[in-house]
Amino acid sequence: MKIKSEKDFWSGLMFIATGIAFAYGATAYSFGSSARPGPGYFPFGLGVILALLGALVLFKSLVIEVEGGDRIGPWPMKPGLWILGAVVVFGLSLPRLGLVLSLPLLIAIASVGGGEFRWKEVLVNASLLTAGSWAIFIKGLGLTIPVWPVFPGA
Repeated sequence: MKIKSEKDFWSGLMFIATGIAFAYGATAYSFGSSARPGPGYFPFGLGVILALLGALVLFKSLVIEVEGGDRIGPWPMKPGLWILGAVVVFGLSLPRLGLVLSLPLLIAIASVGGGEFRWKEVLVNASLLTAGSWAIFIKGLGLTIPVWPVFPGA
């Protein structure tokens, strides 16, 4: 059988593998019942659904003809490295700089990799995402994430 869409083929395989891995990992937890689900119930169901969606995408890639074969192009290494670097900087700076400075730093560094860097957009995104993250994770969920910078000797 001929692959008619390379992108759909590989993404379908990725979804199937990820879904099977999650469903298999969920078998280590108790399932419970439908009335009282255990910790393995929800991840197992999501894993199965993801694998089924992957099978559907994989089937589509083998059956539906796409102009040009929908080839996978070269991997964008530069943007990927900028985003990876931003996540590393965020992880290292969060305990010292807090959420208020680390998250805007993450957004600014990751935005450089996009190719359409505009300070105004970065500042608006950083402001909204920082406020939203504070509201969700600190106020809403009550997580103990440092919000403000920790100054040495303070």
